[in-house]
Amino acid sequence: MWLVANAPFELTGKTVYVAGHRGMVGSALVRRLAREDVKLVAVDRREVDLCNQAAVFNWFAKTRPQVVFLAAARVGGIVANDTLRAEFIYENIAIAANVIHAAHQSGAEKLMFLGSSCIYPKLAAQPLREDSVLTGPLEPTNEPYAIAKIAGIKMAEAYRSQYGCDFISVMPTNLYGPGDNYHPELSHVVAALIRRFHEAKVAGARSVAVWGTGTPRREFLYVDDMADACVHLMKTYSGAELINIGTGEDITIAEFARSVAEVVGYIGEITFDTSRPDGTPRKLLDVSRLASLGWRARTWLADGMGQTYQAFLATSDKRTESCSC
Repeated sequence: MWLVANAPFELTGKTVYVAGHRGMVGSALVRRLAREDVKLVAVDRREVDLCNQAAVFNWFAKTRPQVVFLAAARVGGIVANDTLRAEFIYENIAIAANVIHAAHQSGAEKLMFLGSSCIYPKLAAQPLREDSVLTGPLEPTNEPYAIAKIAGIKMAEAYRSQYGCDFISVMPTNLYGPGDNYHPELSHVVAALIRRFHEAKVAGARSVAVWGTGTPRREFLYVDDMADACVHLMKTYSGAELINIGTGEDITIAEFARSVAEVVGYIGEITFDTSRPDGTPRKLLDVSRLASLGWRARTWLADGMGQTYQAFLATSDKRTESCSC
């Protein structure tokens, strides 16, 4: 099968499976796909564990989704990545291997694998170009997760080249928004800071400690923008090359912490716990390839953070699980 990189793909009338539909990313994809004329299918991990090969293969054989968004993953922040190294590499490789092979076996028309910007080398040139993958050492704290995501990318490439499968990969930057994991130790920086500043405001704390030096620079994308970009690419892109999804702009963690404090309404002092790791010095994606395909982020950071905080306040359990399967 000969695949054309920018061939249009019609979603209308298709059966679409979002793997990881309960997670922050997956639920955003479900919200976005509700605006499309598609039949959404989903399965809870209590019914089908995506790490269980037989269960995944049987479900795909029975359901036969035509389109797959592979957003399921074991995820977490810098501490989770560094302490749950075995879980992160095993579960994420298993999920990718099982879902990608099952999609091929069941004749899926198209699959999108969602990676992570941590796949790029720690000291790669900025902004991060898609062709910098595997050109240098990874950030040690999240190496197992990054290797698992790289394995998923390479699987999609292999099934594409050997079988002609229309399998594509996208690389979202740091995401935030409704449905995030607010675990006090294992969450990503956005959710961790929202929770920390909120609890400090409620308690009347005089100061809040932010992990690290505050100097690393990070790019942040509202999760509903990410979902819109994924649907856009599913419709318009069928190339073998990765596509970065981001804003193309970054700020320091210190600047970001101050913006979170402002949104939450915390007026105390912000300090920095330099005993905690910083991680990669900078992660800014080159989004020129995405822009050339006709998509740019629409949500300003302040607006997205306001919506995220309101969603946090409305979430009674403040989600603390670290799996978006």
